[in-house]
Amino acid sequence: MEIYLVRHTTPNIEKGICYGQSDIGITDSFPSEVEKIHQLIPIHKVSKIYSSPLQRCKLLAQTFNITTTYDDRLKEIDFGDWELRAWNHINQTELNPWMEDFVNIQVPNGESYITLQKRIIRFYTSLDTSSDEAIIIVTHAGPMRALLSYLRQTDLKDSFNIKIRYGEVVKL
Repeated sequence: MEIYLVRHTTPNIEKGICYGQSDIGITDSFPSEVEKIHQLIPIHKVSKIYSSPLQRCKLLAQTFNITTTYDDRLKEIDFGDWELRAWNHINQTELNPWMEDFVNIQVPNGESYITLQKRIIRFYTSLDTSSDEAIIIVTHAGPMRALLSYLRQTDLKDSFNIKIRYGEVVKL
């Protein structure tokens, strides 16, 4: 199976805002970003798309005109009480423990990075990877890093060394 992991295009939100599972839109650069993404994937080989249901992924998935399954396991990390707050306005007594151990510490009313990794692994292992088909998975940087960390057998705490730009395509 060929798998094309695709990060959504540039979200329409100012820098410095924590937006995990918030359902925000995309910027005006969407058409040009989509064109670049389409050039990187042999769409004629793709039989199915899986996508996060958040609109920044959903809108991209729809541009392929291929049957798409929306799956909550592909969502970004749930930042709970921190959603749509500026990082520099989050209470330091909440933020510091998470910053010191973001893998295991759960965000207040949200989730930990290890929880995100477990759900993306559940999704990945549910795929029939012995198939000859090609699929696209449209998701977010967090799930992509967590899955790549799992597949490369690297420590999850080191996964932020994997740089993933908006609109990036990673072929597995």
